[in-house]
Amino acid sequence: MDSALLHHAVGVSPNPKLKRPCYPNRISSPTSDPNQFDALMETFLDFHDSSTIALDLAIDRIIESRPHDSDKNDVINRALRLGSALTEAAKRSARRRASMHNAVVWALPSDLTIKVFSLLNTQSVCHAAATCTFFNKCAADPLCYSNINLTTIVPRVNNIVVSTMIQRAGKVLRSLKLGIVPSPPVASLGSSQALVYSMRNSSDTSGFSWNDKKSRQGKETSVLTRSCLAPLIGDGGTPGALLKRLHLYNIERMDNTAFGAAISACPSLLDLEIVGLHVELRQTLESVSRSCPLIERLFFESSKTGRDDNLKLPTCNDLVNNCPYLSSLALRGFKLHDPKVRVLVKGLRHLKFVDFSTSYAITGEFLRNLGGSVGGSLLEVLILRDCMHLREAEVSRLLSAILAGRFRLLKHLDVSNREGLASDDDWYQRCYTPSFMSLRELLEERPNLRVLADFPAEGSFVEEPVTSSDVNVDTNSPSVASSHTSGEYVFTSSSESSYNSDQSSGNEDYPNAGLPVHEESSDEVDDL
Repeated sequence: MDSALLHHAVGVSPNPKLKRPCYPNRISSPTSDPNQFDALMETFLDFHDSSTIALDLAIDRIIESRPHDSDKNDVINRALRLGSALTEAAKRSARRRASMHNAVVWALPSDLTIKVFSLLNTQSVCHAAATCTFFNKCAADPLCYSNINLTTIVPRVNNIVVSTMIQRAGKVLRSLKLGIVPSPPVASLGSSQALVYSMRNSSDTSGFSWNDKKSRQGKETSVLTRSCLAPLIGDGGTPGALLKRLHLYNIERMDNTAFGAAISACPSLLDLEIVGLHVELRQTLESVSRSCPLIERLFFESSKTGRDDNLKLPTCNDLVNNCPYLSSLALRGFKLHDPKVRVLVKGLRHLKFVDFSTSYAITGEFLRNLGGSVGGSLLEVLILRDCMHLREAEVSRLLSAILAGRFRLLKHLDVSNREGLASDDDWYQRCYTPSFMSLRELLEERPNLRVLADFPAEGSFVEEPVTSSDVNVDTNSPSVASSHTSGEYVFTSSSESSYNSDQSSGNEDYPNAGLPVHEESSDEVDDL
């Protein structure tokens, strides 16, 4: 029976005495009669494992019955193809049975499964969709893509992937995170560690090379381009209409025009985080103030620290007037001047969190007379870490103002500086052991206030970014001055600093910035 079945399977007459078998010009397909084909397959599958020798002998006889080598090779190839086809058919059947098994044993109905998937990150949803038919159908629901997170450590996502995910989400899209994040995506409190990343200078363990990341004609790359946010504008702006959170990291090809167009399609945006994009501060703030009246959090870290100084006072005023709900503002690495910063801190009445870390030109004068009815009274966190021109005298004045009763809600103050504080007369002269006479008294008066005033020892400046563990340090750490350390604090000083930026005061646009500023009840800046 084995031999006869194999003869039939490969289309050969079972009579081995025929020297030149005649083949019909057209062999009828066995699928023309499904019942006959099923019976043939069932007979074939009834073979036992012990039939291996019989199969070998039958194949050999069939091959030997062929008169020419080409015919013999044809029999062998057809047998291999038949075996491969049977194997693939068995694998497909096994997957289908596994899918049906998952659907039966999975405890949750489809609506609850979709709810569970909506709580997973995007990569996990895609992995779940590949496991079985039931999960695949559930993962196709738009709710599973309402919070899209396509951030990676190295470039692995392109525009097509982003477009597909946004189209799947449609009008239920609420959160979108894109780009390359070399470290945790949200800068920790009290840390000035930069999240800016350059692909050309990166060295990763994924085996990527810069040549693999560059665009190649006719090939899809793993690099996001300026048009990666275009799907937010598509379909009449439906995907971006209800978007609440947009985080973009180190998308090197993004420009002002593309970014502004994308922001214009997100009128409901509440949380915007931008790191390492080649977009300018002034154009970005103008786009936000024009298109995002409900925004509550803005985090913007420059890709070119200390060189973007194009912010204008009218832009600051527009942001204050058009975005009144802004409660968290972080502008890191920009060349910000005190009058402009004062307009923002004073005008944004709901402001609770401020981070101007690594801002080049801030001296601290913007804080004078704030913290009361004038503005800034709701501040809970103020971070001025590694501001190159921050003056010792202004920090002392700020501590005295807090001790006098201003900034009553302030819980965290960071004035640490890897280069030391600038002296009042000449910013070239750095102060590594500042004497804040009111600090100990302040910590006793305000036990819930944490003050970070970390300065490296003189002669031991180390060019290393401060890590996020600085604010999570153990309460017994001497580098944190707070009530938990019994008012004890340690100022470690540093030697003459080595600035790599331009040797200027940072207030060239304001010739009187270096002069003493007298205490006033209302200044000119307040009326801008």
